[in-house]
Parts: sequence; structure tokens; C-alpha cells
Amino acid sequence: MMTSRVLLYGATGYAGKLIAASAKSNGLELILAGRNQSSLAAAADKLSLDFRVVGLDDPNAIARSIADVKAVLNCAGPFSKTAKPLVDACVQTKTHYLDIAGEVPEFEALAARDTEAKNAGVMLMPGVGFGVVPTDCLAVYLKHQLPTANRLILAYETQGGVSQGTANTVLPNLHVMGVVRKEGQLIPARPAWKSRKIDFGSGVIVAVSNPWRADILTAFHSTGIPNIEVYTVFPTPVRLLMQMSQYLGWLFSSSLFQSALARLIQTLPPGPSAAERARGTTRVIGVVEDESGQKVTAKLEGPEAYDFTALAAVAIMKRIVQGEAQAGFQTPASVYGADLVLEIPGVMRF
Repeated sequence: MMTSRVLLYGATGYAGKLIAASAKSNGLELILAGRNQSSLAAAADKLSLDFRVVGLDDPNAIARSIADVKAVLNCAGPFSKTAKPLVDACVQTKTHYLDIAGEVPEFEALAARDTEAKNAGVMLMPGVGFGVVPTDCLAVYLKHQLPTANRLILAYETQGGVSQGTANTVLPNLHVMGVVRKEGQLIPARPAWKSRKIDFGSGVIVAVSNPWRADILTAFHSTGIPNIEVYTVFPTPVRLLMQMSQYLGWLFSSSLFQSALARLIQTLPPGPSAAERARGTTRVIGVVEDESGQKVTAKLEGPEAYDFTALAAVAIMKRIVQGEAQAGFQTPASVYGADLVLEIPGVMRF
């Protein structure tokens, strides 16, 4: 490829705008893209960037729009709908594909295209934001510390608020079954089927098993550890709803409940304010253990989750522009190593 430009799809969404601003300040050559011309024009004008109006209905039009870029970064959820047409075009045009998805099904869909991507010389790397860069890097770091590890527990908490997009991903699906990794296999698991009391550094709080989180797939890909559980600190009302979902699934899946939830989400602000993000933090704990009972623990602390996503995405885009990419389905730490996360301003590992 003769270009160092990256096309940012979904550039007018909350995360897309943050990533675009961060990329611009880091000197990356971006082209903003999406469906809405007026919103794109305003965003592009603000950052003095080029833009392209790209719908996802015409495969040939998508291919034409990305044929001259090094990579596509997809920030437009739901990724279950937007990833496939963009990946189709990336494979056709030999363009690397990135996104900021964070849940198992979207990653499984891309992992299934590994051979196709390798044949095209294209890298498919979902999860270049807070999900899953810090946890993936911590998993690989811990595997290096204890090569005999056969069990991995990851837990994280975020402080600083949520965007409408995140709420739209999580809240309507609180009753949906997920998975856990046991002996290398993905086993069905219900939301919040287990809980743990964890001290991230400010006292003990409750985290519950998160069976949707993509680390269940990526950490296995990156480390080969066969038993993996992921825990998340949710707001108490969300945690309680998750725990009740096994009894109230019929209610959660009803059209009445879902439409009421959709109306509620629409009343939320697009995302945390700059002041809320500045006050926010993220904390991750990882624990590995082997059959003999040896155990190693490590922690990460970093900026607020949306800022983390923007900074992580920029760090990976920089690597790709420099020619650092591996064909096929990849995870951040499997390509760029456990210390990738330490390139992100404000991140500490201990």
C-alpha cells in the first residue's frame, strides 16, 4: 500500500470523535467516514480533516472508498451489523481492519475469517480500545510471569460514566447468555453467575462474572490458558438486574420492556463530559494460577475508559502505519506484546 492514511468509520459517534481528535493531535493522517454528510462535514471541518460519505449497503462503493487507505478503524456499533460489510471490503482491497468492539460474538465472527484474511494478507484486529487492550496485555504479561498457568481471572472496574452506545450494547442484553472458558472450550454461562469481592486499591467491592466480555476469546488466543473467567464491577442496579435475569428473562426480552429501555437510553447524554472523563479511572486485576497452586497477580491503572479507548486505538494505528501488522485474526497483545499498554499515557502496571 502506498499510503499511511487510516479511514475512521463512525467518526461522528461519541467514541469516534474522541479517537479522531486524539489521532489528529498525534499526527496521524485520518479520513473521517460515515453515513451522515452534514455531521461528517462538521466534524471534519473542526479537525481540518478529509471526509467521505460511505453507506454500508453497496459492497463496491465501500471497496472504492477504502482502496487507498492503509487501514479501516470501525467505531460504528452495533458491530454485529457494521463489521461484516467493512471486513468484506477490506479483504477485497487488502486493507487492514480494526474496531473497538468488546464482546464475544463480534470477535468470533472475525476469528472465523482468519484463513480468508491470511490469504489476503490482511490483519483483522477487533478490540483496539479499552476492550480488550489492557486486559489482553495483562493476560500476556502474566503468562510470561507464570508459563505453567492453566487458569486466568481478569477483573476490571471503570469510573467516569457511560455513552449511549455502551448503554445500548449492555442494557438490552442483560438477560442474554454468554460463555466462560473451561478446559479450552467455550461453555454457556449466564450473566453474573458468580461474584467475587475484589480490592482494586480503594477497598473491597463486588464484581460479577461477565460472560459477554471478549477476553474470554482473546486471552485464550493470546496465551493458550485453557480456563478463563472475566469479572466486571457494574453499577449496583445493573448488577442486580443481571443476577435476577435468570428468573426474569421473559420480562427482559418482552417488546414492552425493550421499548421502554430504548426510550430511557435515548434520554442519556451522548457520553461523559470532558470533566467526567478527566476525573475517571480504569483499574484491571489479573490473576494466573497453575496446577501446583503457584499464583501471580498483576494490576493496571489507567485513564477513564473512553479516553483509554482513544489512546489505545491511536497507539495501534501508529504501529500499523509504520508497517507493523500480521495477517489474519489477531489480538492486540499477540501482535504488539504485553508492553503495548505501557505506551498509553497515564497507564501504570504493578
